[in-house]
Amino acid sequence: MVSVKTEDRLVALIDRLRDGQVHRAEDLARRFGISTRTIYRDMDKLSASGLPVAGTRGEGYRITPAITLPPLTLTPAELEALNLGLAVAAEVGDPGLQEAAETLAAKFDAVLPTEAIAEGAAWSQALRSQGKATRVFAHLPVLRAAVQARQKLRIGVADSGGQVVRPLKVENWGRFWVLTVWSESAERFATFRLDLIESAEALPELFVDEPGKTLADYRA
Repeated sequence: MVSVKTEDRLVALIDRLRDGQVHRAEDLARRFGISTRTIYRDMDKLSASGLPVAGTRGEGYRITPAITLPPLTLTPAELEALNLGLAVAAEVGDPGLQEAAETLAAKFDAVLPTEAIAEGAAWSQALRSQGKATRVFAHLPVLRAAVQARQKLRIGVADSGGQVVRPLKVENWGRFWVLTVWSESAERFATFRLDLIESAEALPELFVDEPGKTLADYRA
């Protein structure tokens, strides 16, 4: 086949690759009358344009089914819900869903504003061994409600026993969830991984800000 203009060839390549089959670069080069090096460059262009090209040089290429979403603006709560869903999907027994959750998480992390992930980056390695997502959201409604109502909690934490705390903030850093508190039992600030919280009981007593015991004091 006589070589065509690059733009037309790229369109023809897309049409060829969308059949779901793996096509070797040598076969594509022969079909379009060009060199395999040109095919490699074309694949790089298609991939850089956002097309879901799967495959590598020497093995072959194909276009995987994909859905293109318009730009989205997420609230912090929506991002938290998204991360929780990804954490659950990553821990089901389906290898396909696990892989999809990991790649989707990487795509979102790649486009998140730097300030949205910078704080979590310092913690991600330390929390990488976090347990099942089901353990994370087992107490999540109680913890979030207590933070909003400024209600004291009695929590039981693995290896730490029970203690009365003032819940200051529940937050997620990527796929990791932590609770920041002022512990009245230990008289100090503390952070707990949600997967290590074994029990959480809302107490009837509310609390108000006191110097040295607020979230601002903790961050200072």
